[in-house]
Amino acid sequence: MAGWNADTAAGPLGAGTVTLVEETSFCISLPSGDIYPGHPHGLFVQDTRFLSRWNLTIDSHALESLAAETQEPFRALFAGRVNRSDGYADSPLIVERLREVGAGIQERITVRNYSREPIECVVSLEAEADFADLFEVKEARIQRTWDTSRHIGGDQLTIAGKWQGVRKRVTIQAAGAEMKPEGVTYVITVPPHGHWSAVVSVTPELEASGRSAVLVHPDGEGLSPSDRRRKEWVAKIPVVRMGNRSIERTLRRSYDDLGALRIEDSSHPERVVVAAGAPWFMTLFGRDSLWASEMALPVDPSLALGTLQTLADRQGSVVDPLTEEEPGKILHEVRFSVNSGLALGGKSAYYGSVDATPLFVDVLGAVSRWGFGADIIADLLPHADRALEWIRHYGDKDGDGFVEYERLNDQGLINQGWKDSWDGINFADGTLAEPPIALCEVQAYVYAAYTARAWMAYDAGDTARGDELTDLAAELKRKFNEQFWMPDRGYYAIALDGRKRQVDACASNMGHCLVYGLVDEDKAPQVAERLMSPEMFSGWGVRTLASNMGAYNPASYHNGSVWPHDNAIIAAGLLRYGFVAEAQRVTTAILEAAEWSGGRLPELFCGFSRDQFAEPVPYPTACSPQAWAATAPILLVTNLMRYDVHVSRRGLWMDPVLPKAYGDLHITNAPVGGDRITIDIDKSGPSIRGLPEWMQFRRGHRPWITELVEEADRRRQS
Repeated sequence: MAGWNADTAAGPLGAGTVTLVEETSFCISLPSGDIYPGHPHGLFVQDTRFLSRWNLTIDSHALESLAAETQEPFRALFAGRVNRSDGYADSPLIVERLREVGAGIQERITVRNYSREPIECVVSLEAEADFADLFEVKEARIQRTWDTSRHIGGDQLTIAGKWQGVRKRVTIQAAGAEMKPEGVTYVITVPPHGHWSAVVSVTPELEASGRSAVLVHPDGEGLSPSDRRRKEWVAKIPVVRMGNRSIERTLRRSYDDLGALRIEDSSHPERVVVAAGAPWFMTLFGRDSLWASEMALPVDPSLALGTLQTLADRQGSVVDPLTEEEPGKILHEVRFSVNSGLALGGKSAYYGSVDATPLFVDVLGAVSRWGFGADIIADLLPHADRALEWIRHYGDKDGDGFVEYERLNDQGLINQGWKDSWDGINFADGTLAEPPIALCEVQAYVYAAYTARAWMAYDAGDTARGDELTDLAAELKRKFNEQFWMPDRGYYAIALDGRKRQVDACASNMGHCLVYGLVDEDKAPQVAERLMSPEMFSGWGVRTLASNMGAYNPASYHNGSVWPHDNAIIAAGLLRYGFVAEAQRVTTAILEAAEWSGGRLPELFCGFSRDQFAEPVPYPTACSPQAWAATAPILLVTNLMRYDVHVSRRGLWMDPVLPKAYGDLHITNAPVGGDRITIDIDKSGPSIRGLPEWMQFRRGHRPWITELVEEADRRRQS
């Protein structure tokens, strides 16, 4: 997902940590609910840590954690007990902390007394705010010390911070409590077999507005803004019922996480985009947000449209070596709060991504097929054409027909494809590839961009533009299959290096080339065989790197791990070329892996063989929830449904190859062409209800864009 160099990797959060997320806010704590400054934990709002300590004690004693249950992506219930001082093992006092994240956090604290006598005790919450930048916390290199002050007024404690003219503050409110500089204190008596309860809120002052945002329900009762937002989201997305309850649970968890990862464009509140993931990437990422929103098209097509529109507004217009911005280029990431140049490029937007730009054009093609108004698509076409100009002039600086990358300064990302760790691209012997680097999957994205824009041109009657891009696509496919294919190995090179040598590691990247049709038909069987080999397929999914490669490490970020989104794309590519059993095997493996994490797929997990470990081995710093991991189950299932839409051709296509073990599938409220449909798949086959009259249900696969373009090209030549 988000890239890192050797000195900027995220540190581990620690075992059992609980992450809650809502829009651009997130909170990371221990299983007890406590937050300590020495850990990469805290309450973060718009990339600033507003709580660095949040510790609850009873009579100055920390709680023994009993349970931590995430009820919604933004809400969790923590339970703990008070350790006894009289030598008895069992304590009669149980403490519950119901925490919700919104524009801050709100916590309902309940102390329950299970004894026959009243118990007096002191409940304390110690609070600190260091106002650290997200990057400082993530990389465990906090460099700045804020000048802080504390102010008490009534039932409020305000912690204010100042650093080089920048001011931030956070307010803690606790009705009925004694406010002290160090935090909140309640002196209480809990009746026998009774309970005591109080609500505490923590509200940051948002720097952009200069005022505190409304957090949640003031008294802790009723629906909060996050609840209402979720309710609106649930009302507009499909409802899934599946014979296989485990897969059904995974899909529902995906929907919930996707809903929590939605963020609004502050300049255009009607637009909603997809944040990359928690904890460190609760912001717009070009590549991640595009992939996630495209995979989520059958759930909510508006996410992809909002992502495209927001990225278009920030499309590169100048040459800036520091941020790596170039005319027509689509950004890599946006940051809300940048201090002391900690973010990539030192500014709010960084453009060091080689693949976001062609993916922008490809996703626009997909959005156009899902039936948005012609005027909406027309507004985005100039941005697509500017992206294509970047591909040909800035992306392909040496004019060899391939798009390469090389960072423009030593603070930028070393690698700028989706495997953007510093050691992610290497030869079979483990030697690192030297830039400029032309990745195999990036050429597939460029091919997809050419064909998507060509079809949109043909569809609009612009034959000349369609012909031009069709020729570019055909030439790219020819050159790619000549220069990336390694006949002696039976697979494609992961890249060409700066000397145009084939980077010969066997990696998962070539699976992305399948999904867009860049692979020659005669080479596809060998690619499929290699992807499903014991060296690549762990039993839980396809590894990022084969186990017989020099750089292989099952516990590495990109050199042997298993990524759900990568596997979803590979499964789609395998099915495109007719490898049904292989696509089913990959899909089933990833969905079975989700069972071990409560239905939520993490960003990645380790690549140990299923024969060695009977459950997936977690990767210590994996993001969860994470956007393209959350949307991977959607693509996995809809791919095996062979479900797709092309509104301008007035068709909905479906020809399912779901394994029998998945059971019957029933989907209601699925968005298609401005209407809502019901889908049923059982042993008798698929059926559709509620399809608009002007659309036709067709068995089989939706014609690939490459097929439509080739058909138009044949008409041109005849």
